[in-house]
Amino acid sequence: MSIFSIQVKTRDEEKYLTLFRAQNPHKSNVRTYFPKREVRVYKQGKVITKRAPVFSGYVFVELEKDDHILNHYRSLRITNGFFRFLPSNKKVHELRGGDLELVVHFIRLPGQVAGVSKVYFDENQKIVVKEGPMLGLEGRITKIDRRKGRAKIRLDLYGDSFSIDLAFEMLDPTGDKAAAKT
Repeated sequence: MSIFSIQVKTRDEEKYLTLFRAQNPHKSNVRTYFPKREVRVYKQGKVITKRAPVFSGYVFVELEKDDHILNHYRSLRITNGFFRFLPSNKKVHELRGGDLELVVHFIRLPGQVAGVSKVYFDENQKIVVKEGPMLGLEGRITKIDRRKGRAKIRLDLYGDSFSIDLAFEMLDPTGDKAAAKT
């Protein structure tokens, strides 16, 4: 598999993918991804779960190894909302190394949605992730808000660094049942 990154109009990622699929029904060998995350927001005393993009303004295209991006270059580019291929339109190449691992981590989640992770804090007050989308990203955690049940995660893609919030649910230290305080 080869995965490519495309920058599109922010907040129109879903629209771009819908238009591309509608204009190119014969390109069933092209898989497209737009990973999302669930974040709990407190509004007027109520907890609301919202979905937000993991990589705002970016979508990902997966091709089989024997397929080439140039076979799809024009159809991807003329779809409304397209800005550019990464790293550039003149130098289109597949994701590699840490960039590929990071994107695959999120697109392989069920439904491409980073839900709520289950965590506990050890005797040194370090976060231990038992399950969920934060599993494997512990070294990228920069800040924890226990009250809101969120962890700020630093992500790097093509040399740019940005942070996102991922939700977590507290377990007791054994990891068996939910702690009284979330």
